[in-house]
Amino acid sequence: MARYDRAITVFSPDGHLFQVEYALEAVRKGNAAVGVRGLDAVVLGVEKKSTPKLQDSRSVKKIVSLDNHIALACAGLKADARVLINRARIECQSHRLTVEDPATVEYITRHIAGLQQKYTQSGGVRPFGLSTLIAGFDPYTGTPSLYQTDPSGTFQAWKANATGRNSNSMREFLEKNYKETSGQETVKLTIRALLEVVESGGKNIEIAVMTKEHGLHQLEEAEIDAIVAEIEAEKAAAEAAKKAPATKET
Repeated sequence: MARYDRAITVFSPDGHLFQVEYALEAVRKGNAAVGVRGLDAVVLGVEKKSTPKLQDSRSVKKIVSLDNHIALACAGLKADARVLINRARIECQSHRLTVEDPATVEYITRHIAGLQQKYTQSGGVRPFGLSTLIAGFDPYTGTPSLYQTDPSGTFQAWKANATGRNSNSMREFLEKNYKETSGQETVKLTIRALLEVVESGGKNIEIAVMTKEHGLHQLEEAEIDAIVAEIEAEKAAAEAAKKAPATKET
């Protein structure tokens, strides 16, 4: 089978493109990312590695804005992400210039997925080694949207989803606990999902909230720490309630 992974355009006898599967493996080893769609906001959260003392932490951003109403988070190779993000931003501005209206979230998702798919069938290139979560608001209807793309070029719309390291356990948590909430509850659910796989609490988490009125807002570390402390307090109270012996009514 090894000879079938030497060129991106060669299928194996059982129908696999090994280079695409290797790219998916790069995504699985990347930092965890999660997105949750609420009634009035879409929240993106990513796992953030601790930065060296001499590095400016502000220069490391895992969640970026593509347009006033669209944001992107990704898992996988960050150098590939930079190229894809630049292409998506150019397309957003080109759409405004040509159509005189902002692009919808689905349109930009299709564009990004199309670029990723193009790199699975061209000689002399390799697939983008990243999966993206794209969040935003439809400029015409004002409804929130969350999409996910992967290295093969497929994309889907989600209520909540996770990608990257340990994404299966985060997805299982979201399937059990997801409710279409609003405001702070949506942020809290996103952080709770990340805490399933991220250690050291809030300092290793990056959270951004996209709203229709204010666009993308990045939460400060102190705000994240406060929510993490609230979640831990709720968890401790729930465990104490379980352990407390049931009192008999007289």
